[in-house]
Amino acid sequence: MNHSVVTRAALLEEARSWIGTPYRHQASVKGVGCDCLGLVRGVWRGCLGAEPELPPPYAPDWAEAGGAETLQQAALRHLRPLPSTEFAAGDVLLFRYRDGCLAKHVAIASAADRMIHAHDGASVCEIAITPWWRRRLVQAFSFPGVQ
Repeated sequence: MNHSVVTRAALLEEARSWIGTPYRHQASVKGVGCDCLGLVRGVWRGCLGAEPELPPPYAPDWAEAGGAETLQQAALRHLRPLPSTEFAAGDVLLFRYRDGCLAKHVAIASAADRMIHAHDGASVCEIAITPWWRRRLVQAFSFPGVQ
């Protein structure tokens, strides 16, 4: 897959431009609505162009019902994996809500201790990566072409 070079500053600027977008399951429209995956998809489109793959329809409980690491597998197809301790601003973070559960939440790191994410019942926001989040971090990924 060929991609243009993209800077971390551009990724972060795009991610921050989504702050305030209301949570909407399966959506990915800046200012209108998005879920956590929709935020990452929107940042991809804003910085890299067309998405490499569109997600199939998914229910809010898709991970509990599915039994496969669908989100992690998709990330591995399109993003560069990193150790969970070596992420930087602009990288994608993958989380499990509980031990033994499938990974089902993504965010974009804005600093070593902050992230931008969308979650049910709120708008896209930038928050601290607290110990609660850090314990649930499974893996980090870089967008292709990041410099």
